Order: sequence, then C-alpha cells, then structure tokens
Amino acid sequence: MSGIPHDHYEPKTGFEKWLHSRLPIVGLVYDTIMIPTPKNLNWMWIWGIVLAFCLVLQIVTGIVLAMHYTPHVDLAFASVEHIMRDVNGGYMLRYLHANGASLFFIAVYIHIFRGLYYGSYKAPREVTWIIGMLIYLAMMATAFMGYVLPWGQMSFWGATVITGLFGAIPFIGESIQAWLLGGPAVDNATLNRFFSLHYLLPFVLAALVAIHIWAFHTTGNGNPTGVEVRRGSKEEAEKDTLPFWPYFVIKDLFALAIVLLIFFAIVGFMPNYLGEPDNYIEANPLSTPAHIVPEWYFLPFYAILRAFTADVWVVQLVNWASFGIIDAKFFGVIAMFGAIAVLFLVPWLDTSSMRSGRFRPMFKWWYLVLVIDFLVLMWVGSRPTEGIYPTIALIASAYWFGYFLIILPLLGVIEKPTTPPATIEEDFNAHYGNH
Repeated sequence: MSGIPHDHYEPKTGFEKWLHSRLPIVGLVYDTIMIPTPKNLNWMWIWGIVLAFCLVLQIVTGIVLAMHYTPHVDLAFASVEHIMRDVNGGYMLRYLHANGASLFFIAVYIHIFRGLYYGSYKAPREVTWIIGMLIYLAMMATAFMGYVLPWGQMSFWGATVITGLFGAIPFIGESIQAWLLGGPAVDNATLNRFFSLHYLLPFVLAALVAIHIWAFHTTGNGNPTGVEVRRGSKEEAEKDTLPFWPYFVIKDLFALAIVLLIFFAIVGFMPNYLGEPDNYIEANPLSTPAHIVPEWYFLPFYAILRAFTADVWVVQLVNWASFGIIDAKFFGVIAMFGAIAVLFLVPWLDTSSMRSGRFRPMFKWWYLVLVIDFLVLMWVGSRPTEGIYPTIALIASAYWFGYFLIILPLLGVIEKPTTPPATIEEDFNAHYGNH
C-alpha cells in the first residue's frame, strides 16, 4: 500500500485474527479506505467515484440486457425492440446502459484532462497514467462493439467504416479485416464476436481499474500543487493528509449525487438526445445513410482520421517517401491511432520539472487552447466533409499533435514556473485558513 506513514489494520477479536492470518481481506479494505489522502484535493478529484459508478452500472445493466438480447442479424434489431416494449423496465435498462456509456466518457475525458493539467502522469506515477490510458482504450473498444449490437443503420455502417480502416494497412490489412469480421463483410459472424467481446471486455476493464487503484495507492495520490506528501514521520504526513474515510468519501458521494441528479433527468426526460435517429432503422446493407457518424465520444479522433486527405502536403510527402505504401487512407488511420498514442507518451514528452500546471504561466494558455481544440475536433467530426469543415479539422488536428510533440517539450525548456508552496499543509491553510 501507500508509502505514506499511517496506521495499518490491527485485528482485535479472535475471529478477525483467525481470518487475517488466512485471508487479509479486511486489512486490505481498511488500508484502502483509510489511505492518507492529500487534504488540498479540489472538486476535480471527484470523477474517480463517478467512473467507478459507471463501470458497475454498465456491467449490471449489460448483464440483464444480455439475457433478453439475441445476437443474430435477423433477430438482433427485433430483440432490442422486444426489450424496449415487452421486458419489465426494459426501456429504462436500455436507456440507463446507453446514456451510462456517455456519462462514462464525459467523466473519463474530464479525468484525463485534469491529469494533463495537474501533471498526474509525472514520476512516480507514469505506470498509473499508462494503466489509465489502457482503461480508456478498452472503454473505446467496448463502446464501439456495443454500438453495433442494436443492428440499426448506424450500427451496421459504423462497423463497416471502422473495420474498413484496418483494411487500409498495407499487405496484411485485408487479412486483419477478414479476421475481425469473421468473413468478407459485416455479417452474422461479426455480430456474434462483437457481442461476445462486448460482454467480456468490461470484466477486463474492472481488472484494469483494480490495478489502476493499486498503482496510485502505492505512489500516493496526486494533488493540485504537485507537491508530495511529507513522508519523514507519521506526524508530518498527518499535517498534509486526511484519511480517505470519511472526509473524501462523503465529498465524493455528494458530488456523485449531483452528477446522478443530472444523469437521471436526462435518462428520464431526453434519453435519445445523444443518440442517432438512423439507428432506429433496421440495418440495411443496400441502403447507405447520407451521413455516417460515430457516437459523440469518438468524434475527435474521427475528425483526425478524415482530416488528412490526399491533397494535404504532409500526406503527399509521406506517400512519396514511402514509395506509395502509405496512402491517404492509411495515413489517416496512423494519425487517428497516433492521436491516442501521444497520450501514452505524455510522461516523457513533458520536460518541465514543475508538476502542476497551476504554477506554469505559459503552459496554462497552451493547455486552454488544447481543451478548446478537443471540443472543436468533436464538433467538426460530426460535420460533413465539405466546405470549411475539412480545413478546420486539419488545423485542429495539427494543433493536437503540435501541442504534445512540440509545444509541451519546448515549454519545459523556455518556461519559468512560479514558486509552489513548500508543503500541502501550507497550500491548504492558504485556501481554507489554519485548521
């Protein structure tokens, strides 16, 4: 557990001692909920409990929905309608599951951008960050496969477009695509394997979440100042920290209650707001929708995928340098996955010795532009590829890569940070008075 000095679990009764010597589960739970936590955590640290709630919600509702769902191309769409109309509370389960995915991604994006601002990826928390990014990748895969299951028009054509990306890989692409689909095209084998993996991956997610929690409990929690908890003695550590229970648990539960109030209002009154109307039309391989768009949480990376067309000079240069092997389509695929890959590399791309963005005056502005850039990519990903939209997508994509590969490494060299507080206690007292 955490290297911060604190009281550990001591079994008192005979039964507790007997159990602890054979299976120290009570001690593990005690050390988890009583872990010393930096007492200056702000409201940006509440998204962990929202994410934990979303994972449980998705698994529970998903298991029940799977009991009534039929993964067959002739029956899938009808089985979803059966859930909506005939199963007791089925419509609510489905709306909770569908909107729960959106809440999951809202929370994870805020969680990631909080980490990017406060330097949560810096030593000694690089492994915690990478595990978090693996969770994000697993979420994306799970969500994509889940979107295919209702077997509506967007489900079918979304699967066709996304799996078609793998076909763009030179030499081996077609084989990979056929292996993913289970045949030459999106069909029954595809639906079956997507259903199977959509059911399996949340349990992989749960295991990764457990490792993620273990990782940050080992290194200790980050905090808004980036200053580490003093570890010289238990008395010093107690000046910088409070036990996770009850202080932060109550704070997190209060925040969760507010988030769920908004969430249930959306589920109850506007459950299809984030959905696509075309997905209420049964999948038809002979009728292509006018505008194929993925779910909103994939839109930034979908925009990057579409931004690099054959008339972009970088694409032309790479195509020429690779003797025609890397064409525009494959370049777009590389850019899309590269946009996620740079997030994995952030611990090594950020060269600043200062952890928290709070004390980096130049960084704050570039970071603010990055947040706006991400929202612009999300918006432009939902627009058709005509008029001014491709140009906006290209500029926004260029900034995304420029921020991580050029601006972030340079800022660490040229920026002069302000002085952070000497201790967490000092920061806490400055904000809340001497308690």
